[in-house]
Amino acid sequence: MQTNIADFIKDTPEGKEAEAILRKCVHCGFCLATCPTYNVVNDELDSPRGRIYLMKQMLEGNSVSEDTRKHLDRCLLCRACETTCPSGVQYHRLVEIAAPLIEEQAPRNFKQKLVRQAILQVLPYRARFTPVLRMGQAFRSVLPGSLKAKIPPRQKVGHWPVEQKQRQMLVLEGCVQPGIAPDINAAAARVLDRFGISLIASSKAGCCGAVSYHLNQQEDGRDFMRRNIDAWWPYVEAGCEAIVMTASGCGATVKEYGSILKDDPEYAAKAAHISGMTYDLSEILLNEPLETLELDPQLKVAFQCPCSLQHAQRLAGSVENILRRLGFDIAPVRDGHSCCGSAGTYSIFQPELATELRSRKLKALLEANADAIASANIGCIAHLGSASETPVSHWIQIVDASLAKKK
Repeated sequence: MQTNIADFIKDTPEGKEAEAILRKCVHCGFCLATCPTYNVVNDELDSPRGRIYLMKQMLEGNSVSEDTRKHLDRCLLCRACETTCPSGVQYHRLVEIAAPLIEEQAPRNFKQKLVRQAILQVLPYRARFTPVLRMGQAFRSVLPGSLKAKIPPRQKVGHWPVEQKQRQMLVLEGCVQPGIAPDINAAAARVLDRFGISLIASSKAGCCGAVSYHLNQQEDGRDFMRRNIDAWWPYVEAGCEAIVMTASGCGATVKEYGSILKDDPEYAAKAAHISGMTYDLSEILLNEPLETLELDPQLKVAFQCPCSLQHAQRLAGSVENILRRLGFDIAPVRDGHSCCGSAGTYSIFQPELATELRSRKLKALLEANADAIASANIGCIAHLGSASETPVSHWIQIVDASLAKKK
């Protein structure tokens, strides 16, 4: 792709990176076939190729409008286009560079800014989000159906192994997962305990930074990342083996700390080290002797592979591999590459598209006629679970439940 980057950004690191990304795009259109929004609205400007054109126009100094921002807002950042792209276009990085600039040139109205600020002041903070959720759960039975569906029932938490093993790994609690599904990390701790691994949660670690970073408050996002690095670093120096992610969306972000903070003189080296020792839970368990668990689960599972796991982390098939090795019957799911519509805060800001994508995903999952639906990301679990009659849970909870029955 020919480019003529405008002077205001041409000689900056961001401008040079954006130009390199743009030059890789060959307009082939392969990305259209796997773009969820394009497959719903059938508009070229709601496809990666169309959005690349809009971002290129802005980066070349052309004016942008509210319509330009609207098409960028509709992007899920699912990164299915990156999996499909034969040229290796890093589409998500182009969005991270261009979206804040487009928002500056086409500011949001007062209402949109107010809603975003409200989300940013609550969602990334566990100590704020959980009490709000608990209040909603307390009055859930008397709420209207549409609102009730958005508030998941309160879940119980099982025991967390207290005996400290020789092998120790950190786990990120995150922002919303402790409130919505607090037993996910506890279940991971119980399973890993069987392999002589203690899972440790640092109380000072919080949101991975993705919520702020992807709502164009990128410096706030970096601050969350720095706080997590500071929270984890004493454990790293003490010999902690790895950082385990039970939410694939957080895992995708933490694995990119090194690139996001590469120009930070104080944190660049630490961020790269943290990213290098961060693994999805499935990556950890794939290397353990799973057969020693001696399970005989009589359960058919339909697995929804989150975009953050298959496209961002390129770990498609990892969870299914584990579940098959453990004896679960894994049902094939049609259009497994496609997004469920959760995508962080996407379901809040784009409810119509998110609902349509969820309906399509649930239809494919329910066609599998499984006993349970599993996922690997809290956003997907909550989004799908709000409209599914078949139980939706984290895959490690299904493994843990089978272990408990075996006892």
